[in-house]
Amino acid sequence: MASSNNEFFEALSMLERERGLTAEYLVEKIRAAIVIAVKKNYDVEEDNVLVEIDPEKGKFGVSLVRDIVPDGEVENEHTQVEESTAQQTRKTYKAGQRMTTPLKTKEFGRIAAQTAKHVIRQGIREAERNQQLSEMQSKSHEIVTATVTHIDPEKGIISVDLGKGGEAILPRNEQVPGEEYSEGAPLQVYVVDVVSSERGPRVMISRTHPGLVKRLFEMEVPEIFDGTVEIKAIAREAGARTKMAVWSADENVNPVSACIGAHGDRVAAVVEKLGGEKIDIVKWSEDISEFISAALSPAKVVKVDILPGETHSCKVTVPDHQLSLAIGNKGQNARLCARLTGYNIDIRPESGYYGENDDTVTNEE
Repeated sequence: MASSNNEFFEALSMLERERGLTAEYLVEKIRAAIVIAVKKNYDVEEDNVLVEIDPEKGKFGVSLVRDIVPDGEVENEHTQVEESTAQQTRKTYKAGQRMTTPLKTKEFGRIAAQTAKHVIRQGIREAERNQQLSEMQSKSHEIVTATVTHIDPEKGIISVDLGKGGEAILPRNEQVPGEEYSEGAPLQVYVVDVVSSERGPRVMISRTHPGLVKRLFEMEVPEIFDGTVEIKAIAREAGARTKMAVWSADENVNPVSACIGAHGDRVAAVVEKLGGEKIDIVKWSEDISEFISAALSPAKVVKVDILPGETHSCKVTVPDHQLSLAIGNKGQNARLCARLTGYNIDIRPESGYYGENDDTVTNEE
């Protein structure tokens, strides 16, 4: 029996090493599996089964727990034992007490053993899924480096390998327009969310999410990482342009300069990782008029009139020669400004004359 116990605990140790599962978790699953097997084989309740597993002491035992009843009153030999029979084991046993009888492993029977194996196998799969889910949830809202495993040219979706985190799909709408992907190549993706499913964790990833830009700046700018500089808002049109508002409580720190870096090296490093995407970094302000003026950069603003009510709307006046710059190509600059600030913006030239491309831009566009 000692030999079989040793083999059992060696197998347990191997599972712990190879599968990365804790011994405590495996012991609980195995205990539950054995209880199920004994219940099925002996037609008893859980209260009648005692399973003792102690890896440290190398102790492994399974017993039936039966009620001691007066002689002649046994209705189920698996749950009850006559008083006289119990007293052959211990003379002090009396009716009304309970008696524990160790079982030999072979008495479980073939069916019981198969049941135990099935539940143990199921428990291990569940543990691996939970471990995988926990590992990926710790990376939620972070950047991970994946490997492109397959490209579906018809559906436009890309399959990636996340390592221990399993696999994920990068849908077409989460891909940056114009980016080229190749099988076997590394790819940095942003983990938007991780949810549990029957097949394991489902990881939702993106290359277009503003969070990707935020995390890249945290990696490049120590002042953001340590909290000296805070990213207040990001508006992004992936592959084309991003506007990011930053702020610092430290008056001695210029948050915009910190993000740009000496000779523009910090922002350049992020731009390179985004495939040349343009990035405007502006200073955030509690004064919404000041913030909107900064957000319309590189255009200069004459004044900002916040409209009354709860519509979050404003009228912005810019010099005539700055109108096209303020609106941007196909309205992009104004659109990103609206998203960044949360305000609907009506851009007007200082002279009051509108060209054919002028319009009001909302933060939903």
